[in-house]
Amino acid sequence: MDTGIDQGTLSGIVAVIAGIGLSAAAGFRVFIPMLVLSIAGRSGAIELGDSFQWLESWPALLALCTATVAEVAAYYIPWVDNALDSIATPAALVAGTVISAAVLPDINPGVKWTLAAIMGGAPAGVVQAGTVLTRGTSTATTGGMGNPIVSTVEAGSSLVTAILALVIPILIGIIVLCIVLWLCVKLIKRFRRNHPPRPSGAAAT
Repeated sequence: MDTGIDQGTLSGIVAVIAGIGLSAAAGFRVFIPMLVLSIAGRSGAIELGDSFQWLESWPALLALCTATVAEVAAYYIPWVDNALDSIATPAALVAGTVISAAVLPDINPGVKWTLAAIMGGAPAGVVQAGTVLTRGTSTATTGGMGNPIVSTVEAGSSLVTAILALVIPILIGIIVLCIVLWLCVKLIKRFRRNHPPRPSGAAAT
C-alpha cells in the first residue's frame, strides 16, 4: 500500500522519534543512552550522522563504558547523589541534544541543532527535573535511606528506555511524550504551589 511517504522521509521521522526516546533516557542517566547509542552504531543497528561517527570508535566506547560505571556507582553514595544532580541537570540537556543530533539525518546544521535542542534537550531536561524532585522527596522522607532504590530505578529506566527507543521507537516516543507532558504539568503545579500569586490588593513593599 502506497502511503505517499518515501523511505528516506520515513527513516527521518523514525530517527527523530528514536532521538526523543534516547534523549529522555539521558534525563535518568547521562552516559547510559550514549553508551547504548555507541554500541548500536558500532554494531550497525543504527546509522549515525557523518559528524558523529566517532561515537562508534573503540576509544569512545571504552570511555563511555568507564563513564557509565562511574556515574551509576556514584549515585549509590549517600548525599553525593544529591550533589550530582546539580551537575547532571545541565549535562543531561547537553547529552540529550547531542544524542538527538547524532541520529538525525544530515541536514542543514542550523536546522539540525535547533531540532536536536527542542526534540532532545527538552525531554532530557524535563525528565532530569523529575528525578531531582523524586530524589529530594526520598531524601526528605527517608533521610536518604531510600535513595539507592531511586537510583536503581533511574538507572534501569535509562537502560530500558534507551534500548526500546531503538527497538520500538514509535511506541517509546509516544510514551515519552506523554510522560514529559505529565512531568511538565507536575512541575508547573509545584512551582505555583511554592510561589503563590500575591493578592491583587496587596501593597507593594
